[in-house]
Amino acid sequence: MKHYDYLIVGAGLFGAVFAHEKTKIGKSCLVIDKRPHIAGNIYTEKENDINVHKYGAHIFHTSDKEVWDYVQQFTEFNNFVNSPVAVYKDELYNLPFNMNTFSKMWGLKTPEEVRKKIESQKLDLNGQEAENLEQQALSLVGPDIYTKLIKGYTEKQWGRDCKDLPASIIKRLPVRYTYDNNYFNDRFQGIPVDGYTVIVEKLLEGSEVRLNTSYQEFKNSAADEGIFWEKLLYTGMIDEYFDYTLGHLEYRTLKFETEYLENEDNYQGVAVVNYTEREIPYTRIIEHKHFEFNKCKGTYITREYPSEWTPGAEPYYPVNNERNNELFAKYNELAQKEKDVIFGGRLGGYKYYDMDKVIRAALDCVRDNL
Repeated sequence: MKHYDYLIVGAGLFGAVFAHEKTKIGKSCLVIDKRPHIAGNIYTEKENDINVHKYGAHIFHTSDKEVWDYVQQFTEFNNFVNSPVAVYKDELYNLPFNMNTFSKMWGLKTPEEVRKKIESQKLDLNGQEAENLEQQALSLVGPDIYTKLIKGYTEKQWGRDCKDLPASIIKRLPVRYTYDNNYFNDRFQGIPVDGYTVIVEKLLEGSEVRLNTSYQEFKNSAADEGIFWEKLLYTGMIDEYFDYTLGHLEYRTLKFETEYLENEDNYQGVAVVNYTEREIPYTRIIEHKHFEFNKCKGTYITREYPSEWTPGAEPYYPVNNERNNELFAKYNELAQKEKDVIFGGRLGGYKYYDMDKVIRAALDCVRDNL
C-alpha cells in the first residue's frame, strides 16, 4: 500500500509549485497528468538547439518581487523584452499601441497630436454603456486603430463578430504616448535560458509523478493498486470533476502548426508577429529562436489558430460571459462542499492567469492549507 498526503491532479505550474512547497515541509505528493509530459501549457522542448514553446509563446513578466525571486531559484532568466509587431494587409505596426504605431498610422510626431487625433475619432456614447465590444473599442480609440489592429484579431480569437461580443472583454485599451515597444509594464521580464520545462522538473523533485494518467480513470483503479491519499489538489476542469452534471463550461482552444525551416535562419526578425486581418486564419506566428537570442542555423515557426473548444480538445481560455460565469458559480458552490479537495489553476478556477499570477495563487493556496 502507498499512502500520500496529497494527490495532485495536473503537473502544470500551479500543481508543481504546490507540490514543491508541500514536499519542502515533509509532505508526500503523488502528481498525475493526462499528458505525456510535465509542465502543462508552458512545456518547452529543445529541438535542433532551439527551445520550442509547444503550446504557444510564454513570456514571463511580473511586478511581484516575491514571485520573481521565487522563479530565480530554479533557472537563470535572460533579458528578453516582448516587442511584437502587427501586420494588417501590407502595413506593419509596432505593438502595444504607442507613438511608433501612431507615427506609422497617421504620420504624427508628438503625443499631443496623437491625443487630439484619437479624441476626434472616438465614438460618443452620450453617457450610455457600450452595447458590444465594437462600440466599446470605438469609444476608446476610434475606427482607425479598431479596424486595423483590433477587429479582425479579436474576431479570430473569439470566433464571433465584434458586434456579438460583450463590451466587458475590452474594459480598456492601453494607449502609450511614448516611443516604447515593450509590450508589458511589469518591472521584471524574461525567458528561462533552459526553457520552462526545467523549472517544473525542479519543482517536482521529491514528488512521485505519473504521466498519461487521467484523474477520472485513476480514481477508479487507485484502491485496487493500494494507493490512498489524505487530500486532493485538482487543477483540471471543474465541470469535468463533477461529470458535467450542471452542463459544460465553454472554452476557446488553440491549434498549433509548427514548421522547421532548415535553410532559413531568420524568418520574421522578431519573436511574435500578430496578423490582424480576419481573412488570415491564424492570429500570430511565433519564431522561437528570437526568445533566446539564438544564432544557430535553421529556425522554428509556429502558427496559432484559435477555434471553438469541443470535448477532448485542450481548453485554453475560459469564455467568461454571463452564462458561463453563472454556471461556474454553481460548480464552485459544489466545490466548496467537497471534503479535503482543493481546486486551483485556470481550469479549476475557470479563470485565465498569467504565469506569475498562477505562481502567486499557488503560493497563497499553500499558505491557506497548512
